[in-house]
Amino acid sequence: MEEALHDMPVFREFAKLEDGVTRLPDETTILRFRHLLEKHDLATDMLRVVNDILQAKGLMMKKGTVVDATLIAAPSSTKNAEGERDPEMKQTQKGNQWYFGMKAHIGVDAHSGLVHSVVGTAANVNDVTQAGALLHGQEDDAFADAGDQGVHKRIEAPGPQWHVAMRPWLRRQLNAFIAPHFDALGLEKWKASVRAKVEHPFRVLKRQFGYTKVRYRGLTKSTSQIVTLFALSHLWMARRQLMGARG
Repeated sequence: MEEALHDMPVFREFAKLEDGVTRLPDETTILRFRHLLEKHDLATDMLRVVNDILQAKGLMMKKGTVVDATLIAAPSSTKNAEGERDPEMKQTQKGNQWYFGMKAHIGVDAHSGLVHSVVGTAANVNDVTQAGALLHGQEDDAFADAGDQGVHKRIEAPGPQWHVAMRPWLRRQLNAFIAPHFDALGLEKWKASVRAKVEHPFRVLKRQFGYTKVRYRGLTKSTSQIVTLFALSHLWMARRQLMGARG
């Protein structure tokens, strides 16, 4: 970041360091600033402020939530000062492949596809255990994939109406030429169309921002960076509406 501020005028302009600044912040100053963000959990505040701005412009409805999680890899090498892997990162199996790292659990507005809640855990934590923490409490409906079966039993009443995907092996048994099955398939397609919005923030995180592997040791630091990136991703995802509103 220090080198980028020196080399790229657009970075200095974004950070408001182009006029009257005689000395740009060095690596140590930037590091201390990041530690302050983590200590006071300011990344969550930044995400909330961005969401408040987007909601004021009518981009977030907050009447429905889609929950999901994605795996973020962590370095498995032990060639470091401690001689060990990050103790807060864990190993889990997905399909026939093993992963080492963490999970980013998110709650997404079902209308706009924008993230309003983020929880970071080790990779071996079950998705259904975090579903309650991803709700903001104002939604009428909540959507989840088949891995969250039984989630409604973990949420205290009154809670939203949950629409959880049918397990794949059960869905494969449905016959589209039988009336009850045809209706069930239509319902599953509708739930899938809503749940698809949760994939967009993940794509922006991993493709536009290139965040496919954690860059710090520990869940607190990594989660703070992920929350910050989601706040920035909202500005990127809503850039056309925001620029159009500004004229």
